[in-house]
This record gives sequence, structure tokens and C-alpha cells, in this order.
Amino acid sequence: MFLKNFLFHLGRYFIMMRMALYQPERMSMYYKETMRQMNDIGIGSLVIVGLISIFIGAVTAVQFAYQLDGTLVPTYYIGYIVRDSTIIELAPTITCLVLAGKVGSNIAAEIGGMRQKEHIDAMEIMGVNTAGYLILPKVLAAVVVIPMLVAIAAFISIMGGYVASVPTGLMSNAEFVQGVRAFFVPYNVFMMFVKAVVFAILLTSVSSYQGYYVEGGSIELGKASTNAVVFSDILILLADYVIAVLLTG
Repeated sequence: MFLKNFLFHLGRYFIMMRMALYQPERMSMYYKETMRQMNDIGIGSLVIVGLISIFIGAVTAVQFAYQLDGTLVPTYYIGYIVRDSTIIELAPTITCLVLAGKVGSNIAAEIGGMRQKEHIDAMEIMGVNTAGYLILPKVLAAVVVIPMLVAIAAFISIMGGYVASVPTGLMSNAEFVQGVRAFFVPYNVFMMFVKAVVFAILLTSVSSYQGYYVEGGSIELGKASTNAVVFSDILILLADYVIAVLLTG
């Protein structure tokens, strides 16, 4: 039964995404909707991403300072660890998990509300490719904006590590800067952006799927919003593991 349901939803998801990727009827409509989504996803998420990032960096610095206390490892390694853990894992993964909760639930509720009020049916009668118009702009906007948010999150997180370690006396300014600059591998930044793009596609498309095929009333819409967050988070963590294996193997 589980396998049957899984294959059913997987097949319907890919059919929906194929419909969403058809050539747009009117590029101007898609452009306006994409700009609106970029504003909602990007500007609307800056504050929460910034707050989370600064505390991620601060906690990482404090925890590693505690772990290295009394060892022979140089103090400047704290800056090195904060930088790499932020770039490789914390910035893309934690940021997108949070966005799955904020953006994903909004997308599922927005599209699901349109399905329940029969707006989608009305557009389909007028010949509009509803999957393309409602889903493609969200995916494109997320692919453009979320990597920017992840880059900002990485920078703020490193600054959070600085604020938590230098002014408090855990290490000097020179030591932290030395750690941030030591052993830098540009490939790690590439890995961060690959994760950001994949996670952006997952969280928007899965949330859109949950809203697009919602049935019933307000209770079902609430369940669809919850499922959008839960399934997006699970798939993001799974994709995180797969990307880590493929790009570091």
C-alpha cells in the first residue's frame, strides 16, 4: 500500500512538473509573477535568515572553543571551522529548512486556496496552463533568490562567529581572521551553491504539488501545508546527504 501511494504521488509530481515546464503563453505575465515571487521569497525572508545565521555562527564558535579548550590545536582553528562548517553545511541546509517552513507553507496555502475556490478550474477553462503559471515562476524565483540568501547567510554566520569569539576574549581579531583565511578551498563554495539550487527546487515544487492537488476543505488545506513543510524538510535532508556523497566522494 505504501509503495503504491508513493509511486502514485511520484508519478503525479513528475507529470505536474512536465506541465509546468511547457513554454509560457505570455512571457510578460510569467515575468511579473516571477518578480513578485522573488520579492516575496527573497526580501520577505531576509530578516529571519539573518537572525538564524548570526546565532548559528555564534553558537558554532562558542561550541568549538569549548571543544578545543585544553588541547594543542591552535586557537585560530575556530575561525577555520566556523567558515567551513557554515559554507559546506549550515548556511545552505539550515537556511533552506527554515525557508521550507516559511515559504513552503505559504506556497501550499496559496495554491491550495486557489484550488478550493475553483480559481484554477476557471483558468483551465480559459485555456491557461495553470501548472506553468502557478508553479514555474515560483521555482524560477527560488532558484535565483535562495542561493543569494544562502550566500548572505554564510557571510552573516561568519560575522556571528566573530562577534561571539573576538569581543568576548575567546581569541584575538588576528587569530580569527587568520582562521577564516586558512586552508580555503573554493570548491566548497561551489558545493554550497549546488545545495542551494537543489534545495530551492525541492521546497518550491513539493509545496506547489501539495497545494495544487489539495482536495476537501480547510482541514485538508491545513494538512497540505503541513505536509509541504514535512516532505520538503525530509527531501532536503536526503538531498543533502546525496550531494555530499557525490561531490566529496
